[in-house]
Amino acid sequence: MQTTQSRWERKCKRAPFWSPESPLIWMAPAVLLLLLYSIYPLLYNIWTSFHKFDPMIRDFVWVGGENWATLVTDARAFNAVRVTLTYGVLALSIQLTLGLGIAMLLDAGVYGRGLWQSLLILPMVTPPAVVGLIFRLLEHSEFGVISWILYGAGIINKQEPLLGGSGQNALFGVLLADIWQWTPFCILILLAGLKSLPIEPLEAAEVDGANAWQKFWQVKLPLLRNVLAIVILFRIIDLYRVFDYIYVMTSGGPGQRTETISYYAYQTYVFINWGYTATLGVAILIVIWVSAFLYTRLFHVEW
Repeated sequence: MQTTQSRWERKCKRAPFWSPESPLIWMAPAVLLLLLYSIYPLLYNIWTSFHKFDPMIRDFVWVGGENWATLVTDARAFNAVRVTLTYGVLALSIQLTLGLGIAMLLDAGVYGRGLWQSLLILPMVTPPAVVGLIFRLLEHSEFGVISWILYGAGIINKQEPLLGGSGQNALFGVLLADIWQWTPFCILILLAGLKSLPIEPLEAAEVDGANAWQKFWQVKLPLLRNVLAIVILFRIIDLYRVFDYIYVMTSGGPGQRTETISYYAYQTYVFINWGYTATLGVAILIVIWVSAFLYTRLFHVEW
């Protein structure tokens, strides 16, 4: 077996690039797409972050680290980071809690679970902009169904609706759209993890007299650690980039109460501050990469 493999490896090394026996020719399209749509835009963005677009000459002008110095002292950017972190923590906490609870119900054999699992796919395949538009109507201060229910429950009033007023409830209004669309993602991944758990530890816990809560907390949850870690990682990366709901539902307002860092970067692009836009984009990428790296190391995420 080793001899055959060694011969094949030597043959691949001798084969020219265009030969069907060479692995390089099969890798070339993927490498080309990676260079064209990932590496080149990244390098161009880094280059742009050290320039400023001058509308008078319609070209970029070298400004060195001016954009990065502005970022460090930009109060609006810091507010956008605060909003993004608040939004991300709330969304992740609620989605994980609901996702795990509903996944446990489906795993326990709730009636019609096959139908429920199929219906859970629908929110995820709906474009986020469409979801934002739907929830903007549902949360309308005058005729929105969600607003009407919350008015009746005494949670909000017409002076401070979900979307409008001074904006104290606006972030929660946007969160409802995100929770509706992405909680099913957590449910389906966690449900798959629950179904793949080994039966022996659960049977041993039952023999030892563990109740349902003890089996969940001391057996199922530790066994789900890797699945939970991957779900959290994917959602963290996605929540850093939230834009669609903000754009459709609030446009970052009222004031700057719902302005996330991605939406702020879009605003700088609209006002032709393209060098600073690139700086924000690179900074977001660095933060996401560092967060993902530290998360995988601290929690020992195994793929």
